[in-house]
Amino acid sequence: MEYIIVFLPLISSLISGFFGKQIGIKFSQILASTLIAISAILSIIILYLVLTENYSNNKLIFNWVTSGNFNVNWSINIDPLSSVMLVVVSLISSLIHFYSIGYMEHDPHKPRFMAYLSLFTFSMLALVTADNFLQLFFGWEGVGLCSYLLIGFWYKKPAANSAAIKAFIVNRVGDFGLAIGIFLIFFFYGTVNYDEVFQLTPQLIQNQIIFFGSEINLITLICLMLFIGAMGKSAQIFLHTWLPDAMEGPTPVSALIHAATMVTAGVFLVVRCSPIFEYSQVALNVVAVIGMLTAFFAATVALVQNDIKKIVAYSTCSQLGYMFFAVGVGAYHVAIFHLFTHAFFKALLFLGSGCVIHSFSEEQDIRHMGGVWKKIPYTYILMVIGTLALTGFPFLSGYYSKDAIIEFAFLKGGIVGYSAAVVGIFTALLTAIYSWRLIFKTFHGKYNNKKNNITSVHESSLFMLLPSSLLAVGAILSGFLFKEIFIGPDTEFWNNSILFLQNFHADHPPLWFLITTPLIVTLIIPILYYLFVEDEKIIKNFVANNQKIYNFLLNKWYFDEIYDFVFVQPVKKLGLFFWKSGDINTIDRYGPDGLSKLVKIISNKAVNFQSGYLYHYAFVMLIGFSIILTYLILY
Repeated sequence: MEYIIVFLPLISSLISGFFGKQIGIKFSQILASTLIAISAILSIIILYLVLTENYSNNKLIFNWVTSGNFNVNWSINIDPLSSVMLVVVSLISSLIHFYSIGYMEHDPHKPRFMAYLSLFTFSMLALVTADNFLQLFFGWEGVGLCSYLLIGFWYKKPAANSAAIKAFIVNRVGDFGLAIGIFLIFFFYGTVNYDEVFQLTPQLIQNQIIFFGSEINLITLICLMLFIGAMGKSAQIFLHTWLPDAMEGPTPVSALIHAATMVTAGVFLVVRCSPIFEYSQVALNVVAVIGMLTAFFAATVALVQNDIKKIVAYSTCSQLGYMFFAVGVGAYHVAIFHLFTHAFFKALLFLGSGCVIHSFSEEQDIRHMGGVWKKIPYTYILMVIGTLALTGFPFLSGYYSKDAIIEFAFLKGGIVGYSAAVVGIFTALLTAIYSWRLIFKTFHGKYNNKKNNITSVHESSLFMLLPSSLLAVGAILSGFLFKEIFIGPDTEFWNNSILFLQNFHADHPPLWFLITTPLIVTLIIPILYYLFVEDEKIIKNFVANNQKIYNFLLNKWYFDEIYDFVFVQPVKKLGLFFWKSGDINTIDRYGPDGLSKLVKIISNKAVNFQSGYLYHYAFVMLIGFSIILTYLILY
């Protein structure tokens, strides 16, 4: 069963990529989606077995690398953590595959698109089922490659090409850190297998090494390097700039990357390595601080965005910040719980955004929408459900997981714990503001689209609405159904897949703290309706009076401009210098170009002797004979 789960997406990719047009485009789409759906169903069965029978397994596929005492296998490792990730990846991916049948209906390259989606899914499944760092790195890079192909799928658009290259390069920065972390593990541990590494870690906690002239704890350095890799993949602050640009890809790509797969890989990596991170409080504090900064930063930027997909993208970035500061306070299981619930409501919001874009004839600016909630009621309901779950409205999935993160941060205590709790509450307020701004601007108020008449606005096809509806069910119920299983005080679900050196307090935070976040996100809704629908002048006047802050947020804290000035422009100038002075003026000038010019000059001179006069030929022969005779006399 494990083999089928992992390799069916690969088979799906090969069929769609090589035989899609031969077997019929529509049939290849349905076949690919069905194969991924089978993988999802079997993943659910695996999770059920883990829940009911404590099922675990490690299936050896083949011996991958053997060198002396160093052995690395390609295996499929099933434990509680990987079983949850299997369900998240395969289930969300299958729904996105079916959604793509409707969304990409008019695209001429549908088989290629399905092939990329399926290959992406296979890479992610290979990543989460790895039992060693080398296999994880293979899946990690496979996901990165597929994200490049998917973001740049519409390669004739310059913006899509630029976004794909940007995502690829920024992720290489993070991947460099991950590679160093794996190299350190191999050098000091002599192995890259999870079990062996985790068993040896307590023996190495006192080891110090010299890194860039400074002494640092080995475990801390390894954790920081691994976390740099996670920062790149999960778009944490400083390595986040690729994320909004990735919206240039088709909407199903945005949903796949941002909901269940690529961006959650970083969270999975850190949680999987909890037996290492637990021995470095410094690294955990760094993770918590970066998570807090990301959650706050992304939420502030989302407040002023106008592209519907970018608002949801920054929302993803912010929620990943929640997951990381949950990890930073040691609540690994809560981070995975939020990852689990987030996959449903975030995929729902992306697919719902795709339905909106289709309804408005590819319009993505929420300022050019409005007044259509009665025209597309199903899409409206789905988007509202996703928004309620995202904001943490009571008794929807986000309420259980997000509030749990804030509660565990409070229980952790200390500067880091209390700071994370405060940032979490304030970010929840910001989340409610930008989320309901999207809803009210998109569906309420006046119709503002000048390109298309309101009569052209239509509901999406069943292929798009049905997967979204199933995600809505998950957005409503997943938190309630899995809360006690994943984060209950008496849960034994995680067994040895996550290490906790310190247990959290069994008691709950005070009642006033428990009700603060739900109360804020509930009471703010009518206020926001008034501000964004009934009387927009208040917001416009506020923006006009705070233009500098607005521009600061609109330009995303000027990270792109700073990186362009510090990194991009100097590298481009350096490259231009070496190209002109080194390549053109030196290598080409004295190399192939210089040689060809010399040959041309010599041939032009030599042709003068091809005159047809006998004395010219005799003169040349005499010169040649003289050169040979001189050489023989001298040498």
